[in-house]
Amino acid sequence: MNKPLQSTIASPVNAASSLVRRDSEVPIVWTGIPVEESIESMVHAGRQFDERSWHLFQLCAIATRAKMAPTFEEMLAIEHVQGFVPLPHQVETAKRVVRELRGRAILADEVGLGKTIEAGLILKEYLLRGLVKKALILVPASLVLQWTKELNDKFRIDATPQRDEWSWENDIVVGSLDTAKRPPHREVVLNQSWDMVIIDEAHKLKNQRTKNWQMANEIPSKYLLLLTATPMQNQLKELHTLVTLLRPGHLGSASQFAAEHMADRRTAKDANKLRETVSDIMIRNRRSEGGARLPKRHVQVVELELSEPERVFYDRVQSLLKREYEERMSMHVSILPLLTLQREICSSSYAALISLEKMLKRTQRADRQQQLAELIDLGSKIPEYTKITRVMELLDQFDDKCIIFTEYRATQDFIMYMLKKRGISAVPFRGGFKRGKKDWMKELFSRKTRVLVATESGGEGINLQFCHYMINYDLPWNPMRLEQRIGRIHRLGQTNECHVFNLATKDTIEQHIVHILYEKVRMFESVIGTLDDIVSDVRYDAWEKKVFEATMTSSSHQELGTKLKNLDWASVTNGKGR
Repeated sequence: MNKPLQSTIASPVNAASSLVRRDSEVPIVWTGIPVEESIESMVHAGRQFDERSWHLFQLCAIATRAKMAPTFEEMLAIEHVQGFVPLPHQVETAKRVVRELRGRAILADEVGLGKTIEAGLILKEYLLRGLVKKALILVPASLVLQWTKELNDKFRIDATPQRDEWSWENDIVVGSLDTAKRPPHREVVLNQSWDMVIIDEAHKLKNQRTKNWQMANEIPSKYLLLLTATPMQNQLKELHTLVTLLRPGHLGSASQFAAEHMADRRTAKDANKLRETVSDIMIRNRRSEGGARLPKRHVQVVELELSEPERVFYDRVQSLLKREYEERMSMHVSILPLLTLQREICSSSYAALISLEKMLKRTQRADRQQQLAELIDLGSKIPEYTKITRVMELLDQFDDKCIIFTEYRATQDFIMYMLKKRGISAVPFRGGFKRGKKDWMKELFSRKTRVLVATESGGEGINLQFCHYMINYDLPWNPMRLEQRIGRIHRLGQTNECHVFNLATKDTIEQHIVHILYEKVRMFESVIGTLDDIVSDVRYDAWEKKVFEATMTSSSHQELGTKLKNLDWASVTNGKGR
């Protein structure tokens, strides 16, 4: 046996200090002895120890590996990716996480800058060094296969998608947090020791009272990565909640954080101090920095005047809604059907007609039946629709692919019908499609059809860099979600300038939503940085109910504008979450 090695293994503790990762792909020499020879010799010598000493040897080996991790000078993972070259900001992010942040960090790049690539580099680095064997990646259900494919294809990581409760026992498993938190999956996940946990769309963990946050907090992990473009969305304490998952106490308790850092819910006492403190655990890259610049994008609000028949129908629906609202509020009955109708009438008369027909079938009152029947007859006689006419005009202006977003399935069906009538090839894309059908529709859009008509839920997580045009047929009432739509085309890999058209009808709620959008998207710019790419998982929450309430209790268009402008986002969007 080599004499330096003999002296090294005089005790299991000394032997462990010489034990480094075993990796056939990257030859490493430690104290002049090839790793392969060192490990083989030490394992042989280890059998001479008693059982207790051998156990100590193994524990010390693990401790030594972990101690060595922050000090390495080169990123081994760079040599093992395939099919792409990581961008400088992605490499630097991965280096900082493994060197300085010890594998626990918030990756908060702006939308489309490749947080998935950064997470893949970090995971691959730890796998190569033997510091990670079991890893859990939790992502939205619609992105499970996409993440699995990228880890396998780009990083040569043998990841498997979660399909049943036994799938969690694989070494590298990709699943959804919504599935993981439910029995019997919850017990299986929590009863395992995970070396690394990666959570995508981590802004869904902004509330400590949710089952999502509680589940994430209980999963045992040595390394933890949280991926989100918006570590806070509505108020400062959301940032504290997220940081607590990674490093409890880093920002103090909730009361300490409020006393030291918060002037009010949305204003930091000392933004520079808070930014510096958070930088110890969070990395945020922006498009405007370094080599991550994207082609320019042009966002245009297309204001539309409703035709006279459309205006009469819209006003009549508003009158019905106000009467129904007052009645339901006095009887403490749910207003959700009214909220839906209010949003649909802004989307399309066609979508509103379907809801009116449902209301007609449910009501037993003769006077109400007559009112609804008259409204349905009025809406059915509208000769043409302003929005779809403008969409056709826009499509005639450019000969290129385009994605059209809408909130509603009924509006999606209507748009598809009108496109077919005009001879324009199009495919639908919505949340109800299974993964295979979504992939098929995306492929059809990429290779054959000109237009993709997508619903809000269907558009989550799809990457369409080959498309350069987008039309938002209707606007989300929570305007923070609008940038998520735009991020489907304006992201890394996009080589052309992008054009986005936001349709908004004058003297309706849509016109006010546009103004709110431009006032609020940079709400926390002083702490996190620019929020051009803010996203939110909030759907029918307190915010939308407050908007509806303001609409129903306003006697004029001007009064409605004032009420919406004065809405306190921090108080109305702090719902229970998911």
